[in-house]
Amino acid sequence: MIKNYLKTAWRNLWKNKTSSAINVFGLTIGLTCCLLIALYIQHELSYDDFELKGQRIARVIMEYQFAGSSASAKGNFTSVRVAPVLKQNFPEVESAIKMAEYERVVSYNDKLINEKNFMYADPTFFDIFSFRLLKGDSHSVLTAPYKVVLTESSAKKYFGVENPIGKSLHVGNDSNLYQVTGVVQNCPSNSQIKFDFLASFSSLGLTKDYESSYWDANYTTYLLLKNKNSIALLQAKLPAFMKKEMAGQGATINMYLEPFDKIHLHSPYDAFEPNNNIAYIYILAAVALLILIIACSTYINLSTARSIERAKEVGVRKVIGAEKQQLFWQFIGESAILCLVSVLLSLIIATLLLSSFNQLTGRQLPAASLFSLPFLLFSAIVVVCLSLLAGSYPALILTRFQPARVLKGAFKNTGSGQLLRRSLIVFQFVISVFLIVATFIIQKQLYFIQHKKLGYDREHVLVLPMDDKMLANIDLIKQEFKSNPDVISASRCVRSPVEGGGGYNMRSSTMPEDQQINVTANPVDEDYIRTIGLQIIAGSDLTHQDVKDASGDQEKNLYHFVLNESAAKQLGWSPQEAINKKMFMGPRAGYVKGVVKDFHFESLHNPIKPFVLFPESRGRELLVKLSGQHLQQTISFLETNWKALVPERPFEYRFMDDDYNKLYNAEIRLGKVMNIFSTIAILLACLGLFGLSSYAAQQRIKEIGIRKVLGASVTNIIIALSKDFIRLTVIAISIAIPVAWWATAKWLQDFSYRTNIHWSIYVMAAVATILFTVLTVSFQAIKAAMANPVKSLRTE
Repeated sequence: MIKNYLKTAWRNLWKNKTSSAINVFGLTIGLTCCLLIALYIQHELSYDDFELKGQRIARVIMEYQFAGSSASAKGNFTSVRVAPVLKQNFPEVESAIKMAEYERVVSYNDKLINEKNFMYADPTFFDIFSFRLLKGDSHSVLTAPYKVVLTESSAKKYFGVENPIGKSLHVGNDSNLYQVTGVVQNCPSNSQIKFDFLASFSSLGLTKDYESSYWDANYTTYLLLKNKNSIALLQAKLPAFMKKEMAGQGATINMYLEPFDKIHLHSPYDAFEPNNNIAYIYILAAVALLILIIACSTYINLSTARSIERAKEVGVRKVIGAEKQQLFWQFIGESAILCLVSVLLSLIIATLLLSSFNQLTGRQLPAASLFSLPFLLFSAIVVVCLSLLAGSYPALILTRFQPARVLKGAFKNTGSGQLLRRSLIVFQFVISVFLIVATFIIQKQLYFIQHKKLGYDREHVLVLPMDDKMLANIDLIKQEFKSNPDVISASRCVRSPVEGGGGYNMRSSTMPEDQQINVTANPVDEDYIRTIGLQIIAGSDLTHQDVKDASGDQEKNLYHFVLNESAAKQLGWSPQEAINKKMFMGPRAGYVKGVVKDFHFESLHNPIKPFVLFPESRGRELLVKLSGQHLQQTISFLETNWKALVPERPFEYRFMDDDYNKLYNAEIRLGKVMNIFSTIAILLACLGLFGLSSYAAQQRIKEIGIRKVLGASVTNIIIALSKDFIRLTVIAISIAIPVAWWATAKWLQDFSYRTNIHWSIYVMAAVATILFTVLTVSFQAIKAAMANPVKSLRTE
């Protein structure tokens, strides 16, 4: 019996090749998109699941505000004092750890590599986190200065098949060699803590003075609590404790606890790698679901439409003794075969497309996950649900009619199922229009981000990492670089304008000492403003003499400051009034030398805040402004000179505009995803419309023949066949546009600086959708209109 069902089902599917091909193609594409997005979402939701104590770990967030300041600063930064103080004073804390991450040049024999994931941590690291130590004792690998643990890949990179334990590495400018004390399993891809080297925190050589202050907050603190409920209990105690700690210091500091397992998707403060956003996970999940719904709607629509053609078949079967149950399972079997083929094809295609999808998402998602139990179970559920949804309607409707009535053709002309099909068409195009509008607006905001005038010039600026050893030779390095006519200027700084600056406090000479204003500041040299193209609107630029005046003891030096407009305004001055005014920034005293036009030193998500540039002889980056001509030759020239002047560091560079784009990685990825999947959505909707228009033309073939005989033109017939579909599309547009406006306006609210949503976007989306509809339907309408009416009438 089952064999009979399968054979008959296969014959029916093969007989209707066009609709079967449309259904298989639509379902395969929809399921492929769904599987890939589901794989990405599963990866993001599984972040840090391997941490056995993850629900008991909390990250400490610090917020500080100076007396007299109306604004506070908040972030994932703490001083080294926080971990020991909280451990000593609160019984809820079982253990605590201080951590920091830097770039370090590591050398061994002939290898000289700038390692970007070099982390420092307290000895409690392996007690708190669940990284698997393959070699070494977890209780002693980080207990002394200049001890380092390597990941498997790092150990292989430097030592090959040799045992690395006990070997020594030269790290950065440290005169002491680092001893390898352990090898740890490579960090999982779904971990917010990723490192290649893990050194003991004591290797940083911080003095006891650091532990006496809550300032110098340049480190990350995690707490291991005695149970997961302790987070709320400890949080309730922290405000009173910190108020007591900061009494009489002219500033307030508060500490907040973030559950470790919520950081990656829910925190506004990045971990050791950029966070994702739970809102984007919801958006991607919704896109996957909507595409699957469109694919399923197309399938159900065509299945119900085609079922009417099989009314006589059902009548004949019932006359010769077929029962309702047999007919029901016959239709379900056909649906099951088609769905099963689509699922198998989608698994194969998803596997083939995974490498490209990984490039799109910036993740390394394993193909094996597609064949894991959850995904295979999901695929089985899709097959069952679709089979029932698409097969049940024709089975239940057709088996309900009397055979005599069906065989007379009474059923063929009934309107049964029209409401369902029209509703599904409207729903498909509501989804398509929504995705088109959302894609247009996301792309418009990304264009706005890419072309917004930031107040500085990021084009053709190289960023070269540097270290303290280079400072003694920096003037010579800059001079050699600028000897090339394609090098416009070069500047030493702590941070590029894309990275912003550090947190400081400032006040004018007329403000009381206990009143301070939070400010972001960046130590630079005399060429910084010229190199990045800041616009001076009052006063003058820094000079080499200003840098020399600022070297030595901070409290005795004379500083010259350059403020942005917001900083001058915060101190109560206009740009012109600010010049030569005395001010203080922490222990630094000096005068305002210049004011620059406000520029964006943070993401466009945030408004512009007060910013100060001040001269100092330290730096972490060398900015090199190029003309843009002969780019490769100029970079080769820089590399040659670098190797001669800085032999202790490898030549590495990045472009500042790449750094800028990284600020919007999540938005750029979302834009690419929406481009791809909105195109797929409209393609699937048009595919379904193509199948239905083909069916409609076939059902009305006799009517078309009569119309032609009576003198109707091809245009008249096209209009007659198309108008119902266009009407449904217009209804879908009127529903989708308000929903898309609300959703995209809410998304744009996350940006302090955003594009305007012009009405033309909605008109473009509506026109595009109607055009797709007309083109899709017209193909079948023209084909039907051009047919010979004599042939169609004779056939009927």
